[in-house]
Formats: sequence, structure tokens, C-alpha cells
Amino acid sequence: MSEPHESRPMLDVTALRKVYQGSGRTVEAIGNLSFSLSKGEFACIVGPSGAGKTTLLKCLAGLLEPTSGEVLLNGSRVTEPPEGMAVVFQEYGRSLFPWMSVAANVELPLKQRGTGRAERRAIVDEALGAVGLGDAGDAYPWQLSGGMQQRVAIARAVAYQPQVLLMDEPFAAVDAQTRAELEDLVRSLWQRLGVTTLFVTHDIDEAVYLGGRVIVLSSSPTFVLDDITVDLPNERDQIATRSSPRFADLRAQVYEGIQQAKANAKPARTAADAR
Repeated sequence: MSEPHESRPMLDVTALRKVYQGSGRTVEAIGNLSFSLSKGEFACIVGPSGAGKTTLLKCLAGLLEPTSGEVLLNGSRVTEPPEGMAVVFQEYGRSLFPWMSVAANVELPLKQRGTGRAERRAIVDEALGAVGLGDAGDAYPWQLSGGMQQRVAIARAVAYQPQVLLMDEPFAAVDAQTRAELEDLVRSLWQRLGVTTLFVTHDIDEAVYLGGRVIVLSSSPTFVLDDITVDLPNERDQIATRSSPRFADLRAQVYEGIQQAKANAKPARTAADAR
């Protein structure tokens, strides 16, 4: 008997493994990785450098074929970029078309989906308003600051109305003040829209501040080392939340996990070793 629809994870990753081969070397980037996200969850992924976080995200988004294992989006196997998923990348400048207006950039995936013109305009206006760029639709990306460009990328993802939103270190290239503003923006959008969100970051404090869970990855070959519930209040504040004793406890727990991952890191294997 099949599982009831209500209890099915929105995103389900089972025994995922990714091996790169070439130039006489075999590199097992992802070893055996499993986790799931329920509908409406906000989870963050952290891990040491080289832990395969971006490789994992590409597999989840259908941009890279895993060596084995599977990714399910709302019960359907992901074998190519799925209809119900949107991705926000770190390099926002490369994801926006400089010759197109802000509104046209946000509208593009809706055009590809076949959404009618009047509906597209309404969705674009709402998405730009949600990220505080309601009056910037006629501007071009190159006329905006880095933080504003990343808001455009977020608006485009929101306008697409995905079931799952993947974010790959989207605030790494902006200054600290803008980063804090964007963190609060993403939290508010998540609370408003309820979209299942998976946020990859190197920043431990950011992971604890944003997520309801922090998934700590091991060093490569990657597996889930720890899955920490963030039991902070749902309403969060950059000063009060980050200065709370519980925030400090959670931050220490995540930090310890990453240090453990680094301590247990193994050297990369060659093709000869793999045979």
C-alpha cells in the first residue's frame, strides 16, 4: 500500500553517491548521503570546504547525474531540472541577463512556462514588491548594487512559484550589512510563502539564524554527519537572536560537527586505490 500523500517528503534524498573519474583519478565526492525535507521546511546545509555541497545541490537540481541513489521531488524522481524547483546561485551577476530589464529577467521563466502576459506582469510586480524592488522593474541589472541584483535573482525564483527553493551560498559575495538584510528578507519570504527551502552556506551563524534544521556534512566522500534541530523562536532578530544563549549553544554544536568532519577527513583516492 502506498504512503499517504500528506506524509510524503517534499524532497527525499536516498543513498546519493557521486564519483568523478578522469586523468587516472577517482574522486568520490558524495559517499552515501540521505535526508529528507517535509513540505514547508527551511533547512541549511553546512560542511567543511570540499565537502561536496555544490555537487550535492547540482544533483538535487537535476543539473548533474548522480552515480547512484536517487532524488525525489514530491514523490517523482529527479532526472533533469524539474518543473517544481528553483535555484538561486552565489554568482548572481552571471545568472541575470544584463541586456534585459529587471522585470524581464524576473519574467523569463514564466514566459518559458507559458504563463499568459497579464498574469506574468501581475506575478512579476508582486515578486519585485516582495523583495523591496517594486520601483526597479525598468532598470537593468548593471545599474543596481550587488545586493539589489541578488534581490532580483530571489524575486525571479519566487515568481516561479516553486515547490522547493535551493540556494547555493547566495549571500557570500555581498557585504555584511547587505547580507543581514538579505537573510531577513529570505526568512520573511519563507514565512509568507511556505516554500520548502534548502540553503547551502559556509557560514555557521547564518545557518543557525536562518534554518529550522542544520544538516552538517562530513568531509568528502560526503555523508550526513549530524542533523540539528534549531529550536529558536520562529520570529528572529539579527541582534536579539544572535546574542541569545541558545543561539550560542547551537552555533557551538554545529561548529563542533564541522571540526569533527575536518579531523576525520581522508585523502583523495586515485583510480588505482579504487580498484
